[in-house]
Amino acid sequence: MRFETSQHLRLSQQMKMSPRMIQSMEILQLAAPALEERIEQELESNIALDLVEPTPDVASLTEARREENRESMEGERELNTEADSSGEGFDRLNRLTNEYREVLDDQFGESYRRRRQDGELDGKMAAMANTAARGESLQTQLLGQWSLSDVEEHLLAAGEHLIGFIDDDGYMRVDMETVLSQAPPGVTRELLDEALPVLQQSLEPAGIAARNLRECMLIQLDVLERENPDADLSVERLLVTEFLSDIEQNRLPKIAETTGLTIDEVKAGLDGLRHLDPRPGRQLVSESPSVVIPDAIVEYDDEADDYVAMLFDGRLPRLRINPRYAAMLKDDKVDKSTKEFVDSNVRSARWLIEAIDLRCNTLLRVIRVVVAHQRDFFDQGPASLKPLPMSQVAEQLGVHVATISRAVSGKWIQTPRGVIPLRKFFSSGTETEGGEDMSWDAVKQNLKEIIEAEDKREPLGDDKLAAALKERGISIARRTVAKYRDQLGIPSAKLRKTF
Repeated sequence: MRFETSQHLRLSQQMKMSPRMIQSMEILQLAAPALEERIEQELESNIALDLVEPTPDVASLTEARREENRESMEGERELNTEADSSGEGFDRLNRLTNEYREVLDDQFGESYRRRRQDGELDGKMAAMANTAARGESLQTQLLGQWSLSDVEEHLLAAGEHLIGFIDDDGYMRVDMETVLSQAPPGVTRELLDEALPVLQQSLEPAGIAARNLRECMLIQLDVLERENPDADLSVERLLVTEFLSDIEQNRLPKIAETTGLTIDEVKAGLDGLRHLDPRPGRQLVSESPSVVIPDAIVEYDDEADDYVAMLFDGRLPRLRINPRYAAMLKDDKVDKSTKEFVDSNVRSARWLIEAIDLRCNTLLRVIRVVVAHQRDFFDQGPASLKPLPMSQVAEQLGVHVATISRAVSGKWIQTPRGVIPLRKFFSSGTETEGGEDMSWDAVKQNLKEIIEAEDKREPLGDDKLAAALKERGISIARRTVAKYRDQLGIPSAKLRKTF
């Protein structure tokens, strides 16, 4: 075998995106909170990016930004060389900043001096000071309870070790062999077995450290009996001990037949069990609710009898090119290396401002198309949602479908029907027997309405649900009904039946 090297000339075409285009796509895809964070990062890292007071007039916001950008960049000389990233360039910049300091102090006043001295804006410090403290973990709270419990000293270490295996639901689902394999010296299997029931009776809320649902509910019933000696919980204890699987399958007649109880007595026992907590650990775990910040607002205009869309960008900082740094580019006293450094920051700031403008413009155009197409949804509700492919919107706006996908990704809009993810309005669908388009989400809404109105003593099976939908002009198969019912989290007719 012989190896040879040779040279060949080949022509080919490749499409490469410029950094500016990549940045525009990234900005377009960001949701409002992520965009705020991105702007904060740019303000900290880019000396040429400036923050000005926001304008309440949303309609003129984009044009105002562009006008400021043009004014600040007027007469700017284009430099094609890359910025000097060496320390020498920063030293020169510091010297120039000191020369311009008097002007900057006059321009920005006390806020600039405070930022220069402390390295942080007062608003940021206030926000950090007002941030709620992180809550204690479940294990930390349980260890605190265990340390104050009146238990024998030789069980303390074993109990502390067991607490480390309790999950956020309050269960200890790890088998004892695994717990023992990770136990510290001196903690034996006998100590673990002895400490577990003490742990279960000592920790609050009741049911913590249970190994399964049955044990969790029995522990809570024990506590209720101790607190209310006259209470008769025999039916509840019987149901938990022997009939949990039958309860899950809603087999109440079978339970009544096996136990000799009446249906009413079984139902009364189930009502008592509903006061128990199947996940007691969640009472101690503080889950921070997710905050949704809408990117746009859709409101009804009485005079025009139409819905109007506006961007909700009042939270976004209004940006501009710092005119002082732009002026440095025309100052003959500034050396070339520093000019290159400043020019790089100015161009980067200009790209960011233009990318944000493009995001606002594209998002607003998409939302206006959605509002016009989904008028029935805003008037009548989710059951009137129409199918709307992204390709249709892309063709109408003259952009690529990927641009629409990025524009709607992670975006929410505030409407008279609530705060809704923008992507919800884009879906395929079907045609009703009356010839009207209906999205699959609207089909699900119709299915949900039918189930909510049914007689719970004789709930509708999937076949009957399909027939009920057909009466509304929606013709879909029984298996499709079952799939949508599962997606809505609605159990089968057998489990929905009440006695």
